Amino acid sequence: MNQKITKEIEQATGIIDWSQQKAAKVAGFTLIFAIALVIISNYSVTFRYVIPGNGLETARNIIEHETMFRLNVASNLIYIITLVFLLTSFYVILKPVNKNLALVAVFIRFVYALMWTLMTINILSAIRLLGDASYLSVFNLDQLQTMARLQLSNSWDAYYVGLPFWGLTSAVISWLLFKSRYIPRTLAVYGIISSLWCVFCGFAYLIFPNYGKIVHIGLFDVPLVIFELVLGFWLLIKGLTAAK
Repeated sequence: MNQKITKEIEQATGIIDWSQQKAAKVAGFTLIFAIALVIISNYSVTFRYVIPGNGLETARNIIEHETMFRLNVASNLIYIITLVFLLTSFYVILKPVNKNLALVAVFIRFVYALMWTLMTINILSAIRLLGDASYLSVFNLDQLQTMARLQLSNSWDAYYVGLPFWGLTSAVISWLLFKSRYIPRTLAVYGIISSLWCVFCGFAYLIFPNYGKIVHIGLFDVPLVIFELVLGFWLLIKGLTAAK
């Protein structure tokens, strides 16, 4: 009973407890680790061996560098695991601010994690199509290469379907951080803006594919990546600050 009363007082006065600070450190490290993992994976495999508009060269790269693509699959699985740690940490941090919105953020981020799972399955399917399994002999090489390239395209589709979910959950988290004053409000405002920009670009690209020619697709998520990277370092180094 006394513990419950103490908890209510802490929530009312904006006091940050030990579990929130610990969760902030976990969230900070996880954000940095996750972003670094995705960047390394993309530049070492995806951007290097997946050739846009050239299914033959991409298929040849998959065959010649199968281990690298399998490492890409493994890194995606690790990234999905980090998302679980991340959503758990942010729930602990933001539950005292608004429990319902914190749950909403967790659920939306979980949907985003499912999209990454689908991406990973599609990459693994592309590798399998270009393997040496006996049942693949009923298809000719051109068909297998086309289907493999299609699977890789499906993985990108899954990413852009998940993009609005990523932006939306980050917007909710940024709003709660702004409301709580756990981080500088300027940083929280930037998080809200970059998150909503990500949501807008995601929907615009899905509805109007030519939007990617107006705004480079690399600019869809870069502002949000910068926010989460800065937020990660802030939480890891500074932690949470009590509202004044």
